[in-house]
Amino acid sequence: MRVLAAPDKFKGTVSAHEVASAIGHACWELGIDCVEVPMSDGGDGLLDVLGGANRTSIVTGPLGDPVSAGWRFAGDTAVIEMAQASGLVAAGGVEANLPMDATTTGTGELIDHALDLGARRIIVGLGGSATTDGGFGAIRAINAIARLKQVELLVACDVTTIFTDAARVFGPQKGATRAQIRMLDGRLERLVQMFDEDFSFDVRHVEGGGAAGGLGGALAALGGRLIPGVELVADEVGLFDHLEVDPGGDDRPGIDLVITGEGRLDRTSFDGKVVGGVAAIAADAG
Repeated sequence: MRVLAAPDKFKGTVSAHEVASAIGHACWELGIDCVEVPMSDGGDGLLDVLGGANRTSIVTGPLGDPVSAGWRFAGDTAVIEMAQASGLVAAGGVEANLPMDATTTGTGELIDHALDLGARRIIVGLGGSATTDGGFGAIRAINAIARLKQVELLVACDVTTIFTDAARVFGPQKGATRAQIRMLDGRLERLVQMFDEDFSFDVRHVEGGGAAGGLGGALAALGGRLIPGVELVADEVGLFDHLEVDPGGDDRPGIDLVITGEGRLDRTSFDGKVVGGVAAIAADAG
């Protein structure tokens, strides 16, 4: 029996690494081989799954105060989890957040730091944001936009929401009132025009453009490639390699059983999240 443990974090309880380790420990006690591959959908937890932070920068927090944001730079690749710099937790939660003021400036500053260090590849995970600024703060904070267009910018997101729907869909989760959502809608519409004028890019129909309050669309306008987070992470951590057909020639995948999970299993678990993504990848591998 060959088992692959590929869980998400159990939010508020244990990390994806800890869940995978628990599954692996149980397997090894029974004499069963287990490969541990912690997963993420591109939201909070992405940084941990892709190696953990090895750098910390003081950047502009979601409400303008300085925050200490961890990120990773190894080889020529930077991994940035936007929640570290512009997340709802960093803003003090829904009760403390100011939806009209929350900014992605800090995320842009992290991208700029990565460019200054010579990154040729930048992975940005969207999720857990406090913001609905359409990525305007991030764009203003990136001094080397011309250089950014020369690197591989991969944007991991777990939603397909379009740019102009960001306020309506996610605003309430960030503490926005109905009146504020209407104002944020107007702001996003103006940014559509700005992206068209400044970057000759129509952000309106990009799947995932509304992720992180429109940051997905802004990064797409700067040349970023939006990718479903599960697929991006699966590729980065070698999940597909583990599921390849056994070279022994019996046309079986290298794994017999895949175990995945998350803190709460419901219908959203199969809509761009780790559980549904891993299940689909495992099914494709037979």
